[in-house]
Amino acid sequence: QVHLVESGGGLVQVGGSLRLSCAVSGRTVTMYVGGWFRQAPGKEREFVASVTRSGRTTYYSDSVKGRFTISKDNAKNTMYLQMDSLKPEDTAVYYCAWNTKSYSYDYDYMYDYWGQGTQVTVSS
Repeated sequence: QVHLVESGGGLVQVGGSLRLSCAVSGRTVTMYVGGWFRQAPGKEREFVASVTRSGRTTYYSDSVKGRFTISKDNAKNTMYLQMDSLKPEDTAVYYCAWNTKSYSYDYDYMYDYWGQGTQVTVSS
């Protein structure tokens, strides 16, 4: 089994920054794409950002492009999401996920391993 554990969430003011971490442990599997998704109250889970296994290719949703940065440290088996210039609409539970079957990056049903989520609240 593969375990993903997010950390780094919390309460931050508008314009502030947070860095989320996703620590991966357990059975060794080949990850094609690592991704971050979020779900706000009353809304569907949405794609935020993803990074390929090599770390050379990243994708972002239009709503976070230019403000968020996804990265990974293979030596530490950890994926990160640096979130800057945070807005109230960024408030959500953030999930990290791994896709071990394909390079599909923005459909949540294509990801087969998920963390438990971490709350991010941006106050105005």
